[in-house]
Amino acid sequence: MTWVLEIWAATAITPSGMVSSGNNTRVVKNLAVPAGLPLNETTFAALLKKQGYSTGLIGKWHQGLNCDSRSDHCHHPYNYGFDYYYGMPYTLIDSCWPAPSRSMEIAFESRLWLCIQLVAIAVLTLTFGKLSGWVSVPWLLIFSMILFIFLLGYAWLSSYTSRLYWDCLLMREHEITEQPMKAERAGSIMVKEAISFLERYRKGPFLLFFSFLHVHVPLPTTDDFIGTSKHGLYGDNVEEMDFMVGKILDAIDEFGLRNDTLVYFTSDHGGHLEARRGHAQLGGWNGIYKGGKGMGGWEGGIRVPGIVRWPGKIPAGQFIKEATSLMDILPTLASVSGGSPPQDRIIDGRDLMPLLQGNIRHSEHEFLFHYCSSYLHAVRWIPKDDSGAVWKAHYVTPIFQPPSSGGCYVTSLCQCFGEQVTYHNPPLLFDLSRDPSESTPLTPDTEPLYDVVIKKVATALKEHQETIMPVTYQLAELNQARKWLTPCCGVFPFCLCDKEGELSAPMLRRRHNYNQVTKGQ
Repeated sequence: MTWVLEIWAATAITPSGMVSSGNNTRVVKNLAVPAGLPLNETTFAALLKKQGYSTGLIGKWHQGLNCDSRSDHCHHPYNYGFDYYYGMPYTLIDSCWPAPSRSMEIAFESRLWLCIQLVAIAVLTLTFGKLSGWVSVPWLLIFSMILFIFLLGYAWLSSYTSRLYWDCLLMREHEITEQPMKAERAGSIMVKEAISFLERYRKGPFLLFFSFLHVHVPLPTTDDFIGTSKHGLYGDNVEEMDFMVGKILDAIDEFGLRNDTLVYFTSDHGGHLEARRGHAQLGGWNGIYKGGKGMGGWEGGIRVPGIVRWPGKIPAGQFIKEATSLMDILPTLASVSGGSPPQDRIIDGRDLMPLLQGNIRHSEHEFLFHYCSSYLHAVRWIPKDDSGAVWKAHYVTPIFQPPSSGGCYVTSLCQCFGEQVTYHNPPLLFDLSRDPSESTPLTPDTEPLYDVVIKKVATALKEHQETIMPVTYQLAELNQARKWLTPCCGVFPFCLCDKEGELSAPMLRRRHNYNQVTKGQ
């Protein structure tokens, strides 16, 4: 049997329908929208669960939460094949850190809520007494008390306009445990949850998907790692993430799972160049590669490393310089678990095991299509020969602001379509094997194969587009806020809570054991 640990830094999944058209919204806006991952999608967690795996997700889940009410949790990870969830059902935003001290706020809220309850009881008592003829009070007094309750609630709600209180929260299973969360300690709690998951399920096959809040702005970092790197807060945050990865790997080794566990560490995009505080870079650096996060074509936005560990199954110390995709995860996990990908749809990913184990020399991908939301920006062609060429044709490129900056500093992220992009006909062509920084476009005069490559790519693109089926865009109309969908750990709008300190480790273990017993009944 194979155990699987997925560790993703600052990750997001882009499944069918999780795009928009006609606007530049590329993510679920907040926790008060009904948008989310379609339930007919087959996740790798659902696939492995069918194979008898225990499945857990620790960390970020930016795929929606509610549909019709603030507690229906229709887009909760439990509906997509996960057995256990602890983490943030949204993504980090600037408001999430530094978090204010909430002890006074929570104490004041509890007293205010008690006050409202007492007034409500008095209103009910006086109303019943007046209707029964037991007391004689004017209706104006009763109505004034009701109005007072509503005014208190409205004043409390309007005083918390920051997204910190409504989107920056943590959940364990279906329960909100922190609202708002203390972002700097969230990572440490998640590591403890991950180790606890490994300990509980080490005797059977498991899938643990650990989705880091690191290294995403605003880069919440504990004091122990502030100032430990030579690269400012971003470097400190990377150092802390490295430490946390080490803790998880140490746990795998201590539980005797090292040789049975496939570990895959990767990210979903390049550095966010535009993320800065003053002159300090908060979003990373992409080296020689042009562009960054949010760009669907330039290498700086889409070229990321992947690190794989599986002693005895994958040779150590090898460097594979082949084009692969995060879409390869599903068929790869299907292969190692004995399952199979869905047969009712086209699967763009490829099983990575033959490449990782050295059974084949080249990636099984011949063409990769690079999108910015629903808009295709570039096509990569890896010829099935030994020429070593890797061609990439750009049909759309973002307009940098300022022009020579390499990023979109005016809009914070580059746009996918409209006046902020340039459309190329014919497309810009590069051979990444010779020009990985995409600095000099090829022309018919500088590249003898120019016309052949352009025609080949155009034919592949046409065939690809013919396979695309229309779906509901989750990030369009469905991505509009409905106040009644806002999660709340209490009685709305009194939603502040911090339950992390309320449960001791033995109590948590007992609850997990109880959950396993009830799930097995």
